[in-house]
Amino acid sequence: MSRIGKHPVALPQGVTATVKDREVKVKGPKGELSLRVVEGIDVSVDKTGVVLKPVETTDKARAQWGLQRTLVNNLVQGVSKGFAQQLEIAGVGFRAAVQGKNLQLQLGYSHDVVYPIPPGIDIKCEKPTLILVSGIDKQKVGQVAAEIRQFRKPEPYKGKGIKYAEEKVRRKEGKKK
Repeated sequence: MSRIGKHPVALPQGVTATVKDREVKVKGPKGELSLRVVEGIDVSVDKTGVVLKPVETTDKARAQWGLQRTLVNNLVQGVSKGFAQQLEIAGVGFRAAVQGKNLQLQLGYSHDVVYPIPPGIDIKCEKPTLILVSGIDKQKVGQVAAEIRQFRKPEPYKGKGIKYAEEKVRRKEGKKK
């Protein structure tokens, strides 16, 4: 049985959840998100929070139980606190700047890389070498951060490129004579 799925998702103050036709809608101070729960999982809202239970004890239903509970928890956390991912740029002349609705990246190519900022995502550059991606949808924040990192992944010899703030780049030794 799922150990995660057994616990109800607590609703902090200022956050409300409604369930209608397998659709969970969560509303909070930062916005509103919704999730369609898969077949085989029952969802209800009571005084403890959002409760998920498997309809039957098949392997598939038990596997989905913990996942769906975590996805609902991400909705609640997103509308109450939000999510953020920090990226660091390393390299001589590498920098980033937000210009209007675009992120302008100078990454050593012959041209600047222009990344249009998707709706629902906020990108800030405190320093030219730090990018902060934030929003209420955890999946979208992670996807945008991964797409930005994809423009110039950190290379193992000099460590140049875009990396997550908590990421450790394994460095390789260069050629020897």
